[in-house]
Amino acid sequence: MAKTEFTEVEKKILHIVQANLPDSATPYADIAEEVGTDEETVLNLLQLMKDEGTIRRFGASLKHQKAGFNHNAMVAWIVDENIIDEMGKIAAKHQLISHCYHRPTTHPEWKYNLFTMIHGRHEDEYMEVIEELRRSTELDEFAVLTSLKELKKTSMTYF
Repeated sequence: MAKTEFTEVEKKILHIVQANLPDSATPYADIAEEVGTDEETVLNLLQLMKDEGTIRRFGASLKHQKAGFNHNAMVAWIVDENIIDEMGKIAAKHQLISHCYHRPTTHPEWKYNLFTMIHGRHEDEYMEVIEELRRSTELDEFAVLTSLKELKKTSMTYF
């Protein structure tokens, strides 16, 4: 069973690792010093949470706009429920797709149920991905939703 109760020290560790790790050769030792414990405690907590599946992955997050990927589109697809998992797996394998979600249809006029977030350096790049997916999956019913402006984008912070 996944750990759901945390000590104050563990909450402090998790609060720090949800933001930016210390920019040093020994970030986990630095975290340990800041919260009043040892490096082994920090590493053991993170490993336990990874093993339990509470932490899905632990790695760097790239700010796609600063890396030159300034064009993106949420593409909504109409997919038969019997093959949606298979189509989702195909879409999720693409390097320029960062998110792939199956969502229920909630309105009779909006039958889209698979959503992919595609990032590109220019509009043609994400349009090529859409065309590639369309050809490889034979899905022809989709809507391309482009962003006009980013109003808010944050990562969740739990402690």
